[in-house]
Amino acid sequence: MARSALTMTAAAFAATAALLLTACGGDGDDTSSDDIKGAETGTNSASPSASASGAADADRPDVSLPADLKLVFDFERPTDADAAAALEDAANYIRALDHGIAQQDPNDPAYQFYSTGGAEKYAKSQIEAWVKDGWTVTGDDRYFDASIDPVGEGKSLLVTFCRNQAKFYSKKVKTGKVNYTEENLDSYQRFSLLMSPSEASAAVWQARQIEVQGRVKECKG
Repeated sequence: MARSALTMTAAAFAATAALLLTACGGDGDDTSSDDIKGAETGTNSASPSASASGAADADRPDVSLPADLKLVFDFERPTDADAAAALEDAANYIRALDHGIAQQDPNDPAYQFYSTGGAEKYAKSQIEAWVKDGWTVTGDDRYFDASIDPVGEGKSLLVTFCRNQAKFYSKKVKTGKVNYTEENLDSYQRFSLLMSPSEASAAVWQARQIEVQGRVKECKG
């Protein structure tokens, strides 16, 4: 994800969520308890998110990443099934975005599977920016301090978490040269994703809107 992330104001984000709930009528893969906490994605690893249906799992797209890119989701797994599914697929949306960058494909099916609406447009724009400039991604990217809150009276949930991208770098596709940067306040961001069940499968949760806040002191700790 590009450092110049698209952002929305909190008020605009809340208004969009309200409109989404109105339009939807108010509703909007391993399963062990250790899968989310400290989960990592490497070059050959599949999505750690799984639904109760094996058939639904088989239809999930590949979100594997290059060996030199590691995503860490240091999340506590919620006890509520919907909250756990929303959090898992919020992580899969992030994986899918990076998968699209690694594949250098702005039309990669992975992010389209895990997102719709504004979140889908955001992912596409981010991948396009990286591809246009000839960059891909490498290093370690850490996400932590997740919270899940209901939105309205439907099934939509707001998933929020911090990011530490201090060891997440851009790399030139043609030369392999890595653009190393020093850790600073720009390394810390907060993501907010409006998640709801996919219209195609209730076992899959999609990101519908996204807000990315930069230079978040609270995430630095």
